[in-house]
Amino acid sequence: MKLTRYINQLWQRHRDTDENWYMYLFFVVLRVVLVVIPQQGYIHPDEFFQSVEVMTGDHFRLEHVRTWEFNNTMPVRSIALQFFLLRVPWSFLEFVAMYIRHYLGIELLQSYTYLVFPRLIMCGLSFINDWGMYRICRLYSLHYEIRLLALSSSWVMLVFGTRTFSNTIELALCSLLLTLVAECMIKTNTIVYKKEILEDRYDKAKSISERVKMWRLCKALPAHNYTHTLLVASICVAGVFNRPTFLFYGAPAVFYWMLRGMGTKTITFRDFNLRMLLFCMSALPAFILFIVCDSFYYKYLTVGELQMLQLSINNFVSTPWNFIKYNLDSKNTAQHGLHPKYIHVLVNIPMLYNVLGVVALISFAHLLIRFFRAEYQGLPRAQSIISLMSSAIFVPLFFLSLINHQEARFLLPLLFPIVLLHAPKLYHGLCPTYPFKNEHPLLRKIYHTVLSTQASTKPLMKTWYMCNIGLAIFFGFIHQAGVFPLTQHFEGVMQTKSPAQHIHLITSHVYSVPLTFVNVPSSQVLHMMRETGQRYRRHKDFYIYEYGGLNMPQLLDKVKLIFTQCEMKYTTMQQKYRLYLALPTALSDHMAAELKLVGANTYMRPQLVRVFYPHLSTEALPRSSAWHSPSASLHSKFSYDYVSDLLLSFVREFGLALYEIQPQHKIQTEKLHTRKVSMRSA
Repeated sequence: MKLTRYINQLWQRHRDTDENWYMYLFFVVLRVVLVVIPQQGYIHPDEFFQSVEVMTGDHFRLEHVRTWEFNNTMPVRSIALQFFLLRVPWSFLEFVAMYIRHYLGIELLQSYTYLVFPRLIMCGLSFINDWGMYRICRLYSLHYEIRLLALSSSWVMLVFGTRTFSNTIELALCSLLLTLVAECMIKTNTIVYKKEILEDRYDKAKSISERVKMWRLCKALPAHNYTHTLLVASICVAGVFNRPTFLFYGAPAVFYWMLRGMGTKTITFRDFNLRMLLFCMSALPAFILFIVCDSFYYKYLTVGELQMLQLSINNFVSTPWNFIKYNLDSKNTAQHGLHPKYIHVLVNIPMLYNVLGVVALISFAHLLIRFFRAEYQGLPRAQSIISLMSSAIFVPLFFLSLINHQEARFLLPLLFPIVLLHAPKLYHGLCPTYPFKNEHPLLRKIYHTVLSTQASTKPLMKTWYMCNIGLAIFFGFIHQAGVFPLTQHFEGVMQTKSPAQHIHLITSHVYSVPLTFVNVPSSQVLHMMRETGQRYRRHKDFYIYEYGGLNMPQLLDKVKLIFTQCEMKYTTMQQKYRLYLALPTALSDHMAAELKLVGANTYMRPQLVRVFYPHLSTEALPRSSAWHSPSASLHSKFSYDYVSDLLLSFVREFGLALYEIQPQHKIQTEKLHTRKVSMRSA
């Protein structure tokens, strides 16, 4: 009977392992497919304006927005990593695109490529997390299938993991650092354990030959004291230059790298201090490289000054130090939004990691309770993988919670340690054994219905999948998803318009528009004709006005002002122009009502050009009045037509409307011309 039960358990475990592995491969393919589709959701402006916008604009000489972070006076963003990850691959793609254009007549360099190609690079970078998870699980004999499945099915990996955020790079660097430190820890522990056994046998040996044998075996043990020193130090430098918040994520890992083996006979504080000294020395090459790259890019340092060795401290710039100085001023952080200290714990952790985030917080609270009760035997060992990963979660979480400005993306590097520690609970339940000290019917019922393995497996996995699917769809395909199709539309407009025509675009209640996707050559730099080699400067013919969350009367005042200026300027110069307004469809009725109220439609009228679906702006949420449309009121309540009209009215609110603002006399002229043409044809 026991043998049959044991065989059934082995068969069930083998079947579950295969299922988890196949599901993991499915999500790996899905990660790549979602990049190529592409995801049109727009999470945050920093996704583009801290990386792609500047790199693409500089390389291809396109019109682009250069944010304050890249100001030459006090730059706070390092350019080195972005250069190696984006600028170098762009050069390779440009070379390939030249031959494809010549032989096949296909233009690769367009808005789709500018969006997808950098995301493919980030997608490739995201597999560092998968490799690190697999590596640690193999080193520590952990089940890697369920952990890889949880990692790959997380919406953080499917959406954030393939976006061009500096936080995504921080996630990959942090995972790589934790993997190297975990490898060094187990290597040191194993070698120190073997060395102590051999030394003990050496002391107990009675013959000289046996002592010589033990001495040779002890000397044959591989070195471990300074394993991966240069690599660990370089990763830390790259992480800090990418985002100085990496100090919070890297500090626990580096501390455990220096601490490993402490408390044994062979590892003392002398080794700890030597490791610290060697770590600082190994960080110097990467530190100098990043400083020099940033100094050249921001024009603090020139080749001539370097050749003549006319250098001073003013020839070098430290972007991490500028970043820290900027954020130490509470007035500066207030400009980006102030948040309560509990937002990370109560909102961002559950939103990013849902079930596993809540489990991680509860588990840490349980550890704190044991610590304050002096139940030290129930705590993980100081140099264990559990202790390392717990520190990698809660040390940065504590320090980041002290900062006034808190965004969910700041916590992306927590994905790796949270999944490593708690992913098996999705499958095996929260408590495999009865956790309560007292036997009570109510506690026993809670255990069997909520906490036990049999009760918890399905609900936890279903909750995990449902939350991740919902958030991946929302942030990947709905949230501000009309902005990229809007840029694609204007890419076509700019390519088909006449050279003398000027395009003006006004946006409201949407995120900032990345100008590189419009694919307009820059008017600030010199261009060269490929055929003749002649250099020329291009006149500016695309203008954008972004007004964020202005209320409707103020927005229409801006529209009227720009419309009047265009009429006066281009009519006098006998040039053509087209003025557009893009705003969420939830504001369309409000705009029409306001135009009638102020009488602006007597001399200008918006003509709907196109609506981009889906699109949801949290700055202009769909109105409840959408459920009471005039067309729906014509039908009897609860009829099929009534319900369908209600749903259509509500769905129309999830769009980005593009209007062309035209003079009233021009519209009347066009209508008259259309009438004459129809009469002639009749």
